[in-house]
Amino acid sequence: MAAAERIVIENCAIATVDADDTEYASGHVVLAGDRIESVGAGPAPEGLTDVGRRIDATGHLATPGLVNTHHHFYQWLTRGLATDHNLFDWLVALYPTWARLDEDMVRVAAQGSLAMMARGGVTTAMDHHYVYPRGTGDLSGAIIRAARETGVRFTLARGSMDRGESDGGLPPDFAVESLDDALAATEATVREHHDSSFGAMTQVAVAPCSPFSVSTELMRRGAELARSLGVRLHTHGSETVEEEKFCHELFGMGPTDYFESTGWLGEDVWMAHCVHMNDSDIAAFARTGTGVAHCPSSNARLAAGIARVPDLLRAGVPVGLGVDGTASNESGELHTELRNALLVNRLGPHRESALTARQALRLGTYGGAQVLGRAGEIGSLEPGKLADLVLWRLDTLAHASIADPVAALVLGAAAPVTASFVGGRQIVADGRLLHVDEEAVARATRAEARRLARIAGQA
Repeated sequence: MAAAERIVIENCAIATVDADDTEYASGHVVLAGDRIESVGAGPAPEGLTDVGRRIDATGHLATPGLVNTHHHFYQWLTRGLATDHNLFDWLVALYPTWARLDEDMVRVAAQGSLAMMARGGVTTAMDHHYVYPRGTGDLSGAIIRAARETGVRFTLARGSMDRGESDGGLPPDFAVESLDDALAATEATVREHHDSSFGAMTQVAVAPCSPFSVSTELMRRGAELARSLGVRLHTHGSETVEEEKFCHELFGMGPTDYFESTGWLGEDVWMAHCVHMNDSDIAAFARTGTGVAHCPSSNARLAAGIARVPDLLRAGVPVGLGVDGTASNESGELHTELRNALLVNRLGPHRESALTARQALRLGTYGGAQVLGRAGEIGSLEPGKLADLVLWRLDTLAHASIADPVAALVLGAAAPVTASFVGGRQIVADGRLLHVDEEAVARATRAEARRLARIAGQA
């Protein structure tokens, strides 16, 4: 084994987020190549050979890397707009601008979104990209390249829309694809980019946008395509009361029944939001193993409501956390969603018993891994799993007086990331990205946001 392949981390608190929620007040983690070799109390075992690096992590908490289960990277360029709208009004306000996206804009927006998440502890990201204006280049390829540059593990949910304004949808007609084009492009993206192997850095899911922007035929055939290719399925579901009304008017049933009728419930499916669900809906998700991406900040920003996360968890539904698009969550960071998930859910009927700090951390780590179908690889610190790990500094003014490190991380101010590893490769050091020039990305995103605004204003 080469010397650089073993990294020893010692003297830190550890929250493994394993099945028993094992924690160590002071422990060690040994990384060997791209895997976790050992985790335990006290210093690392004596006699380790080929140690390339030792990290004294005194004052830190080690956790699994955060897993983001729902996002729209392109929205980085339209942050701060339509700030007082509900979902449908917000979409109507912004679709004409999003319809003007091109490959350079999408690439730069992805760089900004990924950079913000990665430096805040995200080691596995996803992007639900569904806006493919005609003649605008290889948008999926641009997003995937940005993820590779940043160094995070990545799932592209290749989205699609085939219901434009003339068919009763919200997006302009020139921003949607035909049914056949959407299916063909999605299949091509899966075949070119999806890696099903253990430790894969890039995976692809089939992801028609939502019931109100997609035909029933695209939903049905999209599910069939995903299962024929052996990949996962993702879409938006039950986000607002307006969506509930839309589904009843158009399909004669609620969103969950509609999803089941089109083949969109199952262990290979996860839905974003799932705010407006009754007991029958939750039971259907639990029965089928369908997962949920909970996006508390976005749901609050768009006044969508409070998802029934405690009830979903008690029913056995897999639940992870999502940033959602940064036009409805301007911070663009997942670690803030740990805190917001706990706080927002305590405003609901379960009050102080809704979620604990440790449940919130589990949502952002192991829960996300479950939702993405990768719980056997990531989401907890256990020997044999991938070396996706974050060291959070908790000995500064912001956290030093909080004795419980998990409570400090979840309830306290955003904790600095001293180190973040993906497959044993460090991507963040002292809060700075190692493989991306943050200042250059900031300049580029500003320039592309202004260019998009100019083009949209001339439309």
